[in-house]
Amino acid sequence: MAFGVLPRPSSARLRALLALAAGAALTTAFAPLALWPLAVLCPAVLMWLWQNATPRESAWLGFLFNAGTFGAGTYWLLISLPIGGAPIWLALFLMLGLTGIMALYHAALGYGCARWLPRAGALRSLVALPAAWLLVEWWRGWFLSGFSWLSLGYSQTDSPLAGLAPVVGVYGVSAALLLSAGALITLADGTRWARASAAVLLLVPWAAGAALRGVSWTHPAGSPVSVAIAQGAVPQDEKWLENNKEATLDLYQKLTSQAFGNALIVWPESAPADTANDLVPYLTHIYRDAQAHGSALVMGILRAEGGISDSDPVRYYNSVLALDAKVSWYDKRHLVPFAEFFPVPQFVRSWMRLASLPYSDFTRGAAYQPPLEAAHLKLGTTVCYEDGYGSAMLAELRRGGADALVNVTNDAWFGHSSARHQHFQIARMRALEEGRYLIRAANDGISAVIGPHGEVVARGPEFRPVVLVSRVIPLAGLTPYAHVGNWLIVSLAALALALACGLTVRNDRLWRTRSGSAGAGS
Repeated sequence: MAFGVLPRPSSARLRALLALAAGAALTTAFAPLALWPLAVLCPAVLMWLWQNATPRESAWLGFLFNAGTFGAGTYWLLISLPIGGAPIWLALFLMLGLTGIMALYHAALGYGCARWLPRAGALRSLVALPAAWLLVEWWRGWFLSGFSWLSLGYSQTDSPLAGLAPVVGVYGVSAALLLSAGALITLADGTRWARASAAVLLLVPWAAGAALRGVSWTHPAGSPVSVAIAQGAVPQDEKWLENNKEATLDLYQKLTSQAFGNALIVWPESAPADTANDLVPYLTHIYRDAQAHGSALVMGILRAEGGISDSDPVRYYNSVLALDAKVSWYDKRHLVPFAEFFPVPQFVRSWMRLASLPYSDFTRGAAYQPPLEAAHLKLGTTVCYEDGYGSAMLAELRRGGADALVNVTNDAWFGHSSARHQHFQIARMRALEEGRYLIRAANDGISAVIGPHGEVVARGPEFRPVVLVSRVIPLAGLTPYAHVGNWLIVSLAALALALACGLTVRNDRLWRTRSGSAGAGS
C-alpha cells in the first residue's frame, strides 16, 4: 500500500519560514544545550520540505536552512572579531559572508537533489538524500581550507551514536543521523515494504552505537602520567597590551610553580604575549626549575624565524614548545582565514594596514610533524581549531605512534558565547575517534582532560586562573576509524549516490518509453 506524498504546507512563505526555523533550531542540538535528537528532526524537516519541490525552490529552502544554522551557530564572530581588532561593521560583514557561503552549500544540495534525484520515495529518503548531504558536509570540511564547525556528527558526543565514532568517525555519525532523518520521512510516507525497511534502518545504527559505547579499541601502553594544565584566563582585550606583558609572564610562572611535581605541565596557546625568541632567559629559568622538580613542559608560544637578510623575511609560527630531556617544536598547520592569514590581494592588505587592521600572516607548519615527546608520552599535537580536522591528525598515530593527544587553545576570543562549548565538543569527538586521552589547555574557555571514550575526566572552572591537575594513561593500538579515516564512509556515500542517480535515470527512461508506447498505441 502506498501512502502518497506527505503533504507540505501550501504557502511558499510558510515553507521558507519552516526551513529557516529548522536550520536555526539545529544549533541547539550542539553544546551547550546538547538537544541531540534535533540533529535528526531538523534535517528531516528540510527533507520533507524538499519533496516534490522544484529545483529553484529546493535551492532557496536549502539556503535558508543553512543560513539559519550558521547565522544562529556562529553569531559569536560578532564577539571574537572585534576583540581581535576588527570594527563591528567588518565583523558583521564577515559573519554574513561566512553564513552566506555556508548557505550556498545547501542551496547547491537542494538544487541538485531536485534536479537529478527522485522527487519522493524510499530511494530518495533512505539512500540518495543522506548520501548527498553527507558528501556536501564532508566537502565543506576541507574545501578552501575547510570549515567543519557544526557538522551534524559533533552533536552526538553524549548520545548512543557516540559509540560509532571510533568505528566510522564524525562523518559516519553524521551518516547515521541523516539515515535516521530519511527513515522518519519514509515511515510517514512510504509503502509497507519501505516503512519496514525504514524502521530497521532507523533502529540499527542507534542499537549498534549503544552496544559499542563502552568498547575499548585501544589498550594501556604505560603507567598513568600526572598532568597539570596552567589556565591563565587572561582576557583577550588585555592579552597583548604592552603594559600587561610582565603581569602575564609572572602569572604563568606562578601557575607553573604551583604545578611542579606533576610529570607534565601544559600551557595554552600563545600563553606569553611575546615570541620565544625574545623570552629565552625567562623560558630557560622555568625549564631549569621544572627539571629540578621532575616536570616536563609543553607550552603554546609564538616563534619567529628568518629576517637575517632582505631575501629571508621574518616568518612567524603559532607553535607548541616541548621542554624535557630534549627540546622539540610543533608548528600549527591549519591556519584560520582572516585571523592567522589573509587570503586577499596586496592592495586590500595595504588598505588594511593603513586602516590599522590586522593584516600579517603566520606561516604554516609542515604537513606531517612527529608527536612531541614529553613526560614519557608521545603527544599528537594540535593548536586551537586544528582539532576540527580529524583525519589530518591520524598520521601522528599511524606513523608517529602518538599515545596521547594535546590541544592548546585560546577561547578567550569567544567571551561567554556558545563557541567555547562547541569547540570543546569537537575536542571530545577527536578523543572518541582516536581512542586516546586528550589534554586540552585553554587560556580561557574550557581546560580539561578528556578520556578515550569522550568522557570528561577533569574540567577546570572558567574565567579565572587555575591549575587543573589530573592524569592520563598512554594508549596504544588504533581504532577502526584511525586505520581507515574518512575514505570508507565517503566512498560508500559516493557509491550510494551514484547508484541512486543511476536508478533514477533508468526509471525515467523506462517511464518515457512506456509513455511513448502508450501514446503510439492510442
